[in-house]
Amino acid sequence: MPHRPLTLLRSGNQLSDPATQRRVLRKATREDGGIVPTFDSMVQAPLGELRANRIDVLQVNLGKLCNQTCRHCHVDAGPDRREIMSREIAEDCLRVLAQSEIGTLDLTGGAPELNPHFRWMVAEARRLGRNVIDRCNLTILLAAGFRDLPEFLAEQQVEIVASLPCYLEENCDAQRGEGVFAQSIEAIARLNGLGYGSAESSLTLTLVYNPVGPVLPPNQAELEAAYRRELLARYGIRFNRLFTITNMPISRFLDDLLQTGNYERYMQRLVDSFNPATIGGLMCRHTLSVDWLGFLYDCDFNQMLDLKIGEPRQRHIRDFNFGRLSTRRIVTGPHCFGCTAGCGSGCQGAIEP
Repeated sequence: MPHRPLTLLRSGNQLSDPATQRRVLRKATREDGGIVPTFDSMVQAPLGELRANRIDVLQVNLGKLCNQTCRHCHVDAGPDRREIMSREIAEDCLRVLAQSEIGTLDLTGGAPELNPHFRWMVAEARRLGRNVIDRCNLTILLAAGFRDLPEFLAEQQVEIVASLPCYLEENCDAQRGEGVFAQSIEAIARLNGLGYGSAESSLTLTLVYNPVGPVLPPNQAELEAAYRRELLARYGIRFNRLFTITNMPISRFLDDLLQTGNYERYMQRLVDSFNPATIGGLMCRHTLSVDWLGFLYDCDFNQMLDLKIGEPRQRHIRDFNFGRLSTRRIVTGPHCFGCTAGCGSGCQGAIEP
Protein backbone atom coordinates (compact mmCIF):
# COMPACT_ATOMS: atom_id res chain seq x y z
CA MET A 1 0.00 0.00 0.00
CA PRO A 2 1.32 3.50 -0.81
CA HIS A 3 2.19 5.75 2.11
CA ARG A 4 -0.62 8.13 3.02
CA PRO A 5 0.31 11.34 4.84
CA LEU A 6 -1.64 12.33 7.91
CA THR A 7 -4.27 15.05 7.81
CA LEU A 8 -3.43 18.38 9.44
CA LEU A 9 -5.73 17.43 12.32
CA ARG A 10 -4.13 14.04 12.96
CA SER A 11 -0.59 15.44 12.71
CA GLY A 12 -1.35 18.18 15.28
CA ASN A 13 -0.80 21.02 12.80
CA GLN A 14 -2.17 24.34 14.12
CA LEU A 15 -3.70 25.03 10.71
CA SER A 16 -6.25 22.30 11.36
CA ASP A 17 -8.02 25.00 13.39
CA PRO A 18 -10.09 27.29 11.12
CA ALA A 19 -9.50 30.22 13.49
CA THR A 20 -5.73 29.84 13.01
CA GLN A 21 -6.19 29.82 9.24
CA ARG A 22 -8.28 32.98 9.45
CA ARG A 23 -5.58 34.70 11.53
CA VAL A 24 -2.90 33.79 8.98
CA LEU A 25 -5.05 35.12 6.15
CA ARG A 26 -5.88 38.29 8.08
CA LYS A 27 -2.18 39.03 8.67
CA ALA A 28 -1.75 39.26 4.89
CA THR A 29 -4.21 42.15 4.64
CA ARG A 30 -3.25 45.81 4.59
CA GLU A 31 -5.31 46.31 7.73
CA ASP A 32 -2.73 44.17 9.55
CA GLY A 33 0.29 45.56 7.72
CA GLY A 34 0.23 43.05 4.86
CA ILE A 35 -0.06 43.35 1.10
CA VAL A 36 -3.65 42.27 0.42
CA PRO A 37 -6.56 44.76 0.19
CA THR A 38 -9.91 43.70 1.61
CA PHE A 39 -11.95 41.71 -0.86
CA ASP A 40 -15.00 43.88 -0.20
CA SER A 41 -13.08 47.01 -1.20
CA MET A 42 -12.33 45.45 -4.59
CA VAL A 43 -15.92 44.34 -5.11
CA GLN A 44 -17.58 47.61 -4.07
CA ALA A 45 -16.53 49.57 -7.17
CA PRO A 46 -18.28 47.34 -9.73
CA LEU A 47 -21.04 45.93 -7.51
CA GLY A 48 -21.65 47.89 -4.30
CA GLU A 49 -21.77 44.83 -2.06
CA LEU A 50 -21.63 41.14 -2.78
CA ARG A 51 -25.01 39.45 -2.39
CA ALA A 52 -26.60 36.21 -3.48
CA ASN A 53 -29.14 36.60 -6.26
CA ARG A 54 -30.66 33.10 -6.22
CA ILE A 55 -30.08 29.54 -4.96
CA ASP A 56 -29.71 27.04 -7.78
CA VAL A 57 -27.47 24.56 -5.96
CA LEU A 58 -27.52 23.03 -2.48
CA GLN A 59 -23.97 21.78 -1.97
CA VAL A 60 -23.86 19.29 0.89
CA ASN A 61 -20.65 18.08 2.53
CA LEU A 62 -21.42 14.57 3.72
CA GLY A 63 -18.32 14.36 5.89
CA LYS A 64 -14.54 14.53 6.02
CA LEU A 65 -13.84 10.80 5.81
CA CYS A 66 -11.92 9.96 2.63
CA ASN A 67 -9.82 7.10 1.27
CA GLN A 68 -7.20 9.60 0.05
CA THR A 69 -5.11 12.39 1.59
CA CYS A 70 -4.41 14.82 -1.26
CA ARG A 71 -1.84 17.62 -0.88
CA HIS A 72 -4.20 20.34 -2.12
CA CYS A 73 -7.31 19.27 -0.17
CA HIS A 74 -9.05 22.30 1.34
CA VAL A 75 -11.25 20.02 3.47
CA ASP A 76 -8.30 18.31 5.22
CA ALA A 77 -10.14 15.07 4.51
CA GLY A 78 -8.59 11.65 4.91
CA PRO A 79 -8.91 8.11 6.26
CA ASP A 80 -8.28 9.37 9.80
CA ARG A 81 -11.27 11.75 9.83
CA ARG A 82 -14.53 10.57 11.37
CA GLU A 83 -16.91 13.49 10.77
CA ILE A 84 -20.00 12.09 8.97
CA MET A 85 -23.41 13.66 8.31
CA SER A 86 -26.22 11.90 10.17
CA ARG A 87 -29.40 10.56 8.58
CA GLU A 88 -31.35 13.25 10.47
CA ILE A 89 -29.38 16.14 8.91
CA ALA A 90 -29.55 14.45 5.49
CA GLU A 91 -33.34 14.33 5.86
CA ASP A 92 -33.35 18.06 6.65
CA CYS A 93 -31.43 18.73 3.43
CA LEU A 94 -33.90 16.70 1.39
CA ARG A 95 -36.79 18.52 3.07
CA VAL A 96 -35.32 21.82 1.87
CA LEU A 97 -35.12 20.46 -1.67
CA ALA A 98 -38.72 19.27 -1.55
CA GLN A 99 -39.99 22.62 -0.26
CA SER A 100 -37.96 24.90 -2.56
CA GLU A 101 -37.13 25.45 -6.20
CA ILE A 102 -33.47 24.46 -5.81
CA GLY A 103 -32.71 22.31 -8.84
CA THR A 104 -29.39 20.65 -7.99
CA LEU A 105 -28.06 18.64 -5.06
CA ASP A 106 -24.25 18.71 -5.12
CA LEU A 107 -22.75 16.02 -2.87
CA THR A 108 -19.17 16.43 -1.72
CA GLY A 109 -16.80 15.39 1.07
CA GLY A 110 -14.29 13.86 1.85
CA ALA A 111 -15.41 11.03 -0.30
CA PRO A 112 -19.20 11.55 -0.13
CA GLU A 113 -19.78 7.93 -1.10
CA LEU A 114 -18.32 6.82 2.26
CA ASN A 115 -21.31 8.28 4.07
CA PRO A 116 -23.65 5.34 4.77
CA HIS A 117 -26.65 7.43 3.67
CA PHE A 118 -25.16 8.45 0.30
CA ARG A 119 -27.15 6.09 -1.93
CA TRP A 120 -30.40 6.74 -0.11
CA MET A 121 -29.88 10.49 -0.42
CA VAL A 122 -29.12 10.25 -4.13
CA ALA A 123 -32.21 8.12 -4.79
CA GLU A 124 -34.47 10.44 -2.79
CA ALA A 125 -33.19 13.56 -4.55
CA ARG A 126 -33.70 11.93 -7.94
CA ARG A 127 -37.21 10.90 -6.86
CA LEU A 128 -37.84 14.60 -6.25
CA GLY A 129 -36.72 15.30 -9.81
CA ARG A 130 -33.51 17.07 -8.83
CA ASN A 131 -30.19 16.92 -10.63
CA VAL A 132 -27.53 15.23 -8.50
CA ILE A 133 -23.77 15.78 -8.68
CA ASP A 134 -21.31 13.36 -7.08
CA ARG A 135 -17.88 14.93 -6.48
CA CYS A 136 -15.97 11.72 -6.78
CA ASN A 137 -12.25 11.02 -6.30
CA LEU A 138 -12.55 8.05 -8.73
CA THR A 139 -10.44 5.65 -6.63
CA ILE A 140 -13.40 5.02 -4.34
CA LEU A 141 -15.10 3.28 -7.29
CA LEU A 142 -12.46 0.51 -7.06
CA ALA A 143 -12.57 0.09 -3.28
CA ALA A 144 -14.00 -3.02 -1.63
CA GLY A 145 -17.72 -2.58 -1.05
CA PHE A 146 -18.02 0.21 -3.61
CA ARG A 147 -17.29 -1.49 -6.92
CA ASP A 148 -20.97 -1.46 -7.86
CA LEU A 149 -21.17 2.31 -7.40
CA PRO A 150 -20.65 3.12 -11.11
CA GLU A 151 -23.75 1.11 -12.01
CA PHE A 152 -25.76 2.79 -9.24
CA LEU A 153 -24.68 6.27 -10.35
CA ALA A 154 -25.50 5.49 -13.97
CA GLU A 155 -28.91 4.08 -13.06
CA GLN A 156 -29.71 7.25 -11.08
CA GLN A 157 -28.41 9.52 -13.89
CA VAL A 158 -25.95 11.20 -11.51
CA GLU A 159 -23.42 13.66 -12.92
CA ILE A 160 -19.90 12.74 -11.83
CA VAL A 161 -17.39 15.53 -11.20
CA ALA A 162 -14.01 13.89 -10.66
CA SER A 163 -10.58 15.25 -9.75
CA LEU A 164 -7.76 14.45 -12.18
CA PRO A 165 -5.10 17.15 -11.65
CA CYS A 166 -3.09 16.17 -14.73
CA TYR A 167 -3.08 13.76 -17.65
CA LEU A 168 0.53 12.90 -16.72
CA GLU A 169 0.89 10.18 -14.08
CA GLU A 170 3.86 11.75 -12.29
CA ASN A 171 2.16 15.13 -11.78
CA CYS A 172 -1.13 13.60 -10.67
CA ASP A 173 0.47 11.24 -8.15
CA ALA A 174 2.59 14.07 -6.75
CA GLN A 175 -0.61 15.85 -5.72
CA ARG A 176 -2.94 12.97 -4.88
CA GLY A 177 -0.71 10.07 -3.83
CA GLU A 178 1.25 7.19 -5.34
CA GLY A 179 -0.82 4.95 -7.60
CA VAL A 180 -3.84 7.25 -7.67
CA PHE A 181 -3.47 8.11 -11.36
CA ALA A 182 -3.51 4.48 -12.52
CA GLN A 183 -6.56 3.75 -10.38
CA SER A 184 -8.29 6.88 -11.68
CA ILE A 185 -7.74 5.81 -15.29
CA GLU A 186 -9.15 2.36 -14.50
CA ALA A 187 -12.20 3.95 -12.86
CA ILE A 188 -12.81 6.27 -15.82
CA ALA A 189 -12.60 3.30 -18.19
CA ARG A 190 -15.33 1.59 -16.17
CA LEU A 191 -17.46 4.73 -16.30
CA ASN A 192 -16.91 4.98 -20.05
CA GLY A 193 -18.16 1.43 -20.38
CA LEU A 194 -21.46 2.53 -18.80
CA GLY A 195 -21.84 5.50 -21.15
CA TYR A 196 -20.22 8.24 -19.09
CA GLY A 197 -18.16 10.60 -21.23
CA SER A 198 -19.95 9.73 -24.47
CA ALA A 199 -21.53 12.50 -26.54
CA GLU A 200 -24.40 10.12 -27.35
CA SER A 201 -25.17 9.46 -23.66
CA SER A 202 -27.02 11.51 -21.05
CA LEU A 203 -24.42 10.49 -18.45
CA THR A 204 -22.03 13.39 -17.79
CA LEU A 205 -18.44 12.95 -16.65
CA THR A 206 -16.62 16.16 -15.74
CA LEU A 207 -12.92 16.13 -14.86
CA VAL A 208 -11.36 18.71 -12.55
CA TYR A 209 -7.90 20.23 -12.87
CA ASN A 210 -6.08 21.88 -9.95
CA PRO A 211 -2.63 23.37 -10.54
CA VAL A 212 0.38 21.67 -8.99
CA GLY A 213 2.02 24.50 -7.07
CA PRO A 214 1.39 28.24 -6.49
CA VAL A 215 0.21 29.15 -9.98
CA LEU A 216 -3.13 29.93 -11.64
CA PRO A 217 -4.83 27.42 -13.93
CA PRO A 218 -4.26 27.77 -17.68
CA ASN A 219 -7.07 28.58 -20.10
CA GLN A 220 -9.86 26.08 -19.45
CA ALA A 221 -10.87 25.50 -23.09
CA GLU A 222 -7.27 24.98 -24.22
CA LEU A 223 -6.49 22.63 -21.33
CA GLU A 224 -9.70 20.66 -21.98
CA ALA A 225 -8.59 20.12 -25.57
CA ALA A 226 -5.19 18.89 -24.37
CA TYR A 227 -6.78 16.54 -21.81
CA ARG A 228 -9.17 15.17 -24.42
CA ARG A 229 -6.37 14.54 -26.92
CA GLU A 230 -3.88 13.04 -24.47
CA LEU A 231 -6.26 10.85 -22.47
CA LEU A 232 -7.77 9.39 -25.63
CA ALA A 233 -4.41 8.77 -27.28
CA ARG A 234 -2.69 7.35 -24.18
CA TYR A 235 -5.52 5.44 -22.48
CA GLY A 236 -8.52 5.39 -24.82
CA ILE A 237 -10.77 7.16 -22.32
CA ARG A 238 -13.29 9.97 -22.78
CA PHE A 239 -14.99 12.66 -20.72
CA ASN A 240 -17.56 15.39 -21.39
CA ARG A 241 -15.90 18.53 -20.05
CA LEU A 242 -13.10 19.86 -17.89
CA PHE A 243 -13.25 22.33 -15.01
CA THR A 244 -10.18 24.29 -13.94
CA ILE A 245 -10.20 25.31 -10.28
CA THR A 246 -7.73 27.62 -8.55
CA ASN A 247 -6.09 26.25 -5.41
CA MET A 248 -7.45 28.25 -2.49
CA PRO A 249 -4.98 29.50 0.15
CA ILE A 250 -6.57 27.50 2.96
CA SER A 251 -5.98 24.22 4.82
CA ARG A 252 -3.34 21.91 3.31
CA PHE A 253 -2.51 24.19 0.39
CA LEU A 254 -2.04 27.07 2.83
CA ASP A 255 0.31 24.88 4.85
CA ASP A 256 2.23 24.04 1.69
CA LEU A 257 2.51 27.73 0.76
CA LEU A 258 3.86 28.58 4.20
CA GLN A 259 6.29 25.66 4.27
CA THR A 260 7.73 26.56 0.85
CA GLY A 261 7.86 30.32 1.46
CA ASN A 262 5.37 31.02 -1.32
CA TYR A 263 2.48 32.38 0.73
CA GLU A 264 2.90 36.13 0.21
CA ARG A 265 3.91 35.67 -3.42
CA TYR A 266 0.81 33.59 -4.12
CA MET A 267 -1.52 36.04 -2.36
CA GLN A 268 0.00 38.88 -4.38
CA ARG A 269 -0.54 36.89 -7.56
CA LEU A 270 -4.22 36.39 -6.72
CA VAL A 271 -4.71 40.11 -6.01
CA ASP A 272 -2.80 41.21 -9.12
CA SER A 273 -4.97 38.86 -11.20
CA PHE A 274 -8.28 40.18 -9.79
CA ASN A 275 -10.84 40.20 -12.60
CA PRO A 276 -14.02 42.22 -11.89
CA ALA A 277 -15.77 40.47 -14.79
CA THR A 278 -15.89 37.28 -12.70
CA ILE A 279 -17.99 38.75 -9.89
CA GLY A 280 -21.35 38.16 -11.54
CA GLY A 281 -20.62 34.43 -11.87
CA LEU A 282 -19.20 33.68 -8.42
CA MET A 283 -20.65 30.45 -7.06
CA CYS A 284 -21.54 32.04 -3.72
CA ARG A 285 -24.19 34.07 -5.54
CA HIS A 286 -26.19 30.99 -6.59
CA THR A 287 -25.02 28.19 -4.26
CA LEU A 288 -25.63 27.44 -0.59
CA SER A 289 -23.18 25.19 1.26
CA VAL A 290 -24.14 22.81 4.11
CA ASP A 291 -21.62 21.19 6.45
CA TRP A 292 -21.90 17.72 7.99
CA LEU A 293 -23.63 19.19 11.08
CA GLY A 294 -26.18 21.13 9.02
CA PHE A 295 -24.72 24.64 9.35
CA LEU A 296 -24.92 26.95 6.34
CA TYR A 297 -22.18 28.79 4.47
CA ASP A 298 -21.87 30.91 1.34
CA CYS A 299 -19.46 28.42 -0.21
CA ASP A 300 -17.45 25.29 0.50
CA PHE A 301 -14.31 27.35 1.15
CA ASN A 302 -16.03 29.52 3.78
CA GLN A 303 -17.24 26.29 5.34
CA MET A 304 -13.69 25.09 5.88
CA LEU A 305 -12.79 28.43 7.49
CA ASP A 306 -15.89 28.23 9.71
CA LEU A 307 -17.27 31.47 8.23
CA LYS A 308 -20.99 30.84 8.57
CA ILE A 309 -23.51 32.91 6.63
CA GLY A 310 -24.17 36.41 7.92
CA GLU A 311 -27.83 35.77 8.82
CA PRO A 312 -27.69 34.82 12.55
CA ARG A 313 -31.21 33.35 12.55
CA GLN A 314 -30.67 31.36 9.35
CA ARG A 315 -27.42 29.54 10.07
CA HIS A 316 -28.74 25.97 10.15
CA ILE A 317 -30.52 23.92 7.52
CA ARG A 318 -33.49 23.54 9.87
CA ASP A 319 -33.97 27.32 9.82
CA PHE A 320 -33.92 27.49 6.02
CA ASN A 321 -35.78 30.44 4.50
CA PHE A 322 -35.46 30.59 0.72
CA GLY A 323 -36.46 34.24 0.38
CA ARG A 324 -33.95 35.55 2.89
CA LEU A 325 -31.10 33.26 1.95
CA SER A 326 -31.40 33.84 -1.79
CA THR A 327 -30.61 37.55 -1.30
CA ARG A 328 -28.20 37.27 1.65
CA ARG A 329 -25.03 39.32 1.93
CA ILE A 330 -21.97 37.19 1.24
CA VAL A 331 -19.31 36.78 3.94
CA THR A 332 -15.87 37.36 2.39
CA GLY A 333 -12.17 37.23 3.26
CA PRO A 334 -8.72 37.34 1.63
CA HIS A 335 -9.15 33.78 0.32
CA CYS A 336 -11.95 35.03 -1.96
CA PHE A 337 -9.35 36.46 -4.33
CA GLY A 338 -8.83 32.85 -5.42
CA CYS A 339 -12.27 32.86 -7.05
CA THR A 340 -11.78 36.15 -8.92
CA ALA A 341 -8.22 35.64 -10.20
CA GLY A 342 -7.70 35.36 -13.93
CA CYS A 343 -10.69 33.68 -15.58
CA GLY A 344 -12.27 33.11 -12.16
CA SER A 345 -12.85 29.86 -10.36
CA GLY A 346 -15.49 27.90 -8.51
CA CYS A 347 -16.95 24.45 -8.17
CA GLN A 348 -18.27 24.82 -11.76
CA GLY A 349 -14.84 25.67 -13.13
CA ALA A 350 -13.68 28.88 -14.78
CA ILE A 351 -16.19 31.73 -14.78
CA GLU A 352 -15.01 33.55 -17.90
CA PRO A 353 -14.44 31.59 -21.13
